[in-house]
Amino acid sequence: MSIFSGKINAFAYRIGKSPYLCTLQHDNIAIYNINMYTVIKRLEISAAHQLSLSYPSKCSNLHGHNWIITIHCRSKELNEDGMVTDFSLIKQLVKEELDHKNLNDILPFNPTAENIACWICERVPNCFKVEVQESEGNTAIYEKD
Repeated sequence: MSIFSGKINAFAYRIGKSPYLCTLQHDNIAIYNINMYTVIKRLEISAAHQLSLSYPSKCSNLHGHNWIITIHCRSKELNEDGMVTDFSLIKQLVKEELDHKNLNDILPFNPTAENIACWICERVPNCFKVEVQESEGNTAIYEKD
């Protein structure tokens, strides 16, 4: 049993194997189930880009990377096929669109890792987070609230 005092108004606990989020409202406790399914798809693509920057940089020249892209999708419920998002759909929407391409020719924005991560997240159903690694030690992450 927990003791609540002061300004504590939310806490998480487990009932059996299920996590729940509880919100205290005066003397009432509302319990919300927050179980989620998550799938993660990791893709490797080769693509070139040329950045348009406000400062001198060698990245303003056309160059390429072997990108590692990690897509995170989640849902409270599975679709009719028992999936959050089909892995092959993620591959189709990302790898088949970007692999072995000049990103400047197919994307309508400055193709920074940050912008690419956001673009992917908006395209893939149930996606909430994308990590785009353009080289070792250089990763951009876009995550929806």
